[in-house]
Parts: sequence; structure tokens; C-alpha cells
Amino acid sequence: MESNELDDRAAAEAELSSLRADRTALAERVLVPWWYDALLSLLVFGLLSSYSARSNWVTLPAVAVFLLGLGGMKVLYQRLTGVWVNGFRKGATRRAIHVWLAAYAVLLCAAAVAEYLLDLRGAMVVGGAVIAVVLYAVNRWWTRIYVAELREGL
Repeated sequence: MESNELDDRAAAEAELSSLRADRTALAERVLVPWWYDALLSLLVFGLLSSYSARSNWVTLPAVAVFLLGLGGMKVLYQRLTGVWVNGFRKGATRRAIHVWLAAYAVLLCAAAVAEYLLDLRGAMVVGGAVIAVVLYAVNRWWTRIYVAELREGL
């Protein structure tokens, strides 16, 4: 019986080692180049900036470009990494998402108030630029948290 227990233990350790290697490989793969986050930020900037035109003829195509761009970026991410990770997943990354949502809400409200209530033309362009920079920084932070979480596991 001891031989079976040793065999089972050795098999379990080998399996655990294999899982660790898989998680390490995944952690390496999910790191996307800087330009991926920059492209996402550019899409958000374009969408938000379109509101300064105050014309559906500008905003509707911007929404279409934004949605097509998001779809394309998802496909690109899956091709680059082999996986798709939901940004709103549970785990250590949740803090970064909460920071992003709070910053987005505050900045968007401030830009909209300046653009529409104070009639400062171009405020949505400025707000979109600031939001895009914050989005880039939070995306990089989120990725670092996720990679660290993958490396810690098992």
C-alpha cells in the first residue's frame, strides 16, 4: 500500500508542477504590448471627443467605429494571447476596475458639465484626452495585477 501512496503523491506533485508551468506560461502570454492599451485609449478618446461636435452625424459614426474597434481588439487580444480575460472578473484586479469606474465617472461628468452646461466648446475633447490617459495607466496596472495573481497561484 505504501507504494501506491508514493505513486499517487508523485503523480500529484507532477500534476501540480505542470499546472504551475501552465500558469507561468499564461502569465507571460497575457502581457500585451503597450500599443494595445494605447489603441483602446485612442478609441475611447475618439468616442468622447465626438460629443464636442454636438452632431449626430459625427457621434453616430464615432460610436460605430468605437464598437467595431472594441470587437477587433477582442479578436486581436485572443490571437495575441490565446485567451480572453473579462476585465470585471473577481480577484485582485477588482480594485483597479473600481478606480477606473470612479475616475471615468468623475472625469466624464466634469467634461460634460463644462461642455454642455458651461458651454465650453471642446471640453469633451479635453475630458476624452484625460480619460484616455487614465485608461491607459489603469489598463497597465490591471495587467500587472493579473499577471502577479497568475504567478502567485498554486
